[in-house]
Amino acid sequence: MTAITTSAFALTTFRALFMALICSLTLQACSESEASAEVALCEPVGPCDTKLPVKVIIVAMFEIGEDTGDTPGEFQLWRERRGLDMQIPFPHSHHDLYYNPETQVLGMVTGIGTARSTAATMALGLDPRFDLTKSYWLVAGIAGIDPEDASIGSAAWASYLVDGDLSHEIDAREKPADWPDGYFARYTQGPNDPVRPEPTGELYIANPGLRDWAYELTKDLELPDTPDMQEERAQFVNHPNAQKPPFVLKGEQLAAMTFWHGALMNDWANRWTTYWTEGKGEFVTSAMEDTGTATALQYLDKLGVVDGDRFMVLRAGSNYTMPPPGFTAAEYLLRENEGFAGLVPSVESLYLVGGTVVDELLGNWAVYEDCVPGGEEAC
Repeated sequence: MTAITTSAFALTTFRALFMALICSLTLQACSESEASAEVALCEPVGPCDTKLPVKVIIVAMFEIGEDTGDTPGEFQLWRERRGLDMQIPFPHSHHDLYYNPETQVLGMVTGIGTARSTAATMALGLDPRFDLTKSYWLVAGIAGIDPEDASIGSAAWASYLVDGDLSHEIDAREKPADWPDGYFARYTQGPNDPVRPEPTGELYIANPGLRDWAYELTKDLELPDTPDMQEERAQFVNHPNAQKPPFVLKGEQLAAMTFWHGALMNDWANRWTTYWTEGKGEFVTSAMEDTGTATALQYLDKLGVVDGDRFMVLRAGSNYTMPPPGFTAAEYLLRENEGFAGLVPSVESLYLVGGTVVDELLGNWAVYEDCVPGGEEAC
């Protein structure tokens, strides 16, 4: 164990013992604090007599710099505004966990990419320190957004999660003339093969009823807007939806480990999403993790340690997936790499939209503990 890890564990242990002492001296009902204290004394992935109850898990993928006090990434606003002050060592993953014992909200940062999101989610799900059987999982991350569908700052609830990596590919310069590109599904004869195989990792479906419920709860929210965003979206003269102020919508998520960009790649993303959803889903956002998170939750659900029906995916556009007129794909991507025009507003949108759902779940936990909203039977 490194010195830093040891120090963090010692500090958490001290806080836990202090909480337990206060509870014993005041003779109050401190079951939640006592549980937190006991869990803090448990070694990561070791046996733990008292599991920490978790109502909602905020799943962020990255943070910029520190967790508090600087430019926010996906995690910072949740950490600061939701009282996620109890640090729980999580050395077998990318980033320590943070917990609020009063609300029983847990925050995690998986790391970027499907490999890290899969590993982090599996590590949490198998960690005996936590009771996740009733937990709702909220992925809240930034994304590229298709200007055909929405503007930067907009927040999209996804149900279909399409993997952009599992495939065959040949260089497009070597493809047959009648192929749209060199990318096609495994177990097929090419992109024009009319028979689509059954997905074996290319498609996951997050509970559509829960997604629809979350959308209805948040669809009328006014999302943050800035002069920089207005200037940026005004360039997309051929895309009316890209010129709108940020809004909440429903739309599917494509996860791929390559940060792609450009009109031709955007056409591929739309075709790939249409193909795997059999025309039922519309590509809206591009990111790198959600099929990995879904993979882990699917396996954990089979073990009975999580409920796969309590999984939500919310992505907000920090940048467009293709350039406006007047820019090449390379020019626009390299300029965006200097800083996304929609980064800070998009994480604010994630917090506003996702937080509305979290507040509803926590405020009516007596209902939602045993009844997942959006099901055939109303809660």
